[in-house]
Amino acid sequence: MSRQNKVKRRRLSMTDDVTHKTLWSFGFSNAGLTTLLITLVVVSLAAVFCLVAFTPIRTFIPGYPDPGTRREYVNNAIKIDSLETVVARWELYSENLRAVMSGARPSSPDSVVARSGRLAEEKMALLRSRDSLLRQNITEEEQFELSRRKTGPGVIEGMHFYTPLKGVITKPFDMIVHPSVDISAKANSVVSSVLDGTVIATYWDDYYGNVIVVQHENNIISVYKHNQKLLKKVGDRVSAGSAIALVGSETTDHLHLELWYQGEAVDPALYIKF
Repeated sequence: MSRQNKVKRRRLSMTDDVTHKTLWSFGFSNAGLTTLLITLVVVSLAAVFCLVAFTPIRTFIPGYPDPGTRREYVNNAIKIDSLETVVARWELYSENLRAVMSGARPSSPDSVVARSGRLAEEKMALLRSRDSLLRQNITEEEQFELSRRKTGPGVIEGMHFYTPLKGVITKPFDMIVHPSVDISAKANSVVSSVLDGTVIATYWDDYYGNVIVVQHENNIISVYKHNQKLLKKVGDRVSAGSAIALVGSETTDHLHLELWYQGEAVDPALYIKF
């Protein structure tokens, strides 16, 4: 007589304690029970995942950013990107001034702002990676020979600067985002040179209008922007207080003044009384 393999089955039932009548009964095997448990686990995990991924419950998880935090991340990223653009623009502008002071050919009429916007990706990546020590080393490179031509400490503090334009400072000096001062002025107001010097550059800029740059003694350069008309040309010798431009344009009502000493931007308000 052949032996038959029988599958062991179990039964789960519910009976009435008084009448012993079966109210509910469920039969299952070991394999069926295992399958049922695995299915319940998978369904539970899927339900938890859906709740966390597609409902606001996920915001209660420690460390998960809420919408306000994500907006702040985006705003900070935009600010960082804008700051990198400003730093790159002034890096390029500073290099241009150093080249002029070292005797190189004056810059072309193209604005530094426009050219900085067209920098290649590798140049932008290089500018972002520079730290303060690296920039200091670059400043001291022999091709510029500017930081080594010291004329003695405190030279600029002992000099008398002529006021280029009487007005109120509407935007103060900031070494990173605004290394200059903006001075309120009426259109066609006369702009004067702050020191004796020689005009080394004049050009038109789509944003800054007419620009004039004057080289002075002791490695000092003054830059005047937002002019309606220039009264001097490259090569002209100017004296302190002499008229060099007429300020004002259709879009601006102030003079943008920069002061550079030994290749570094300095605050004009520290030496000039407006």
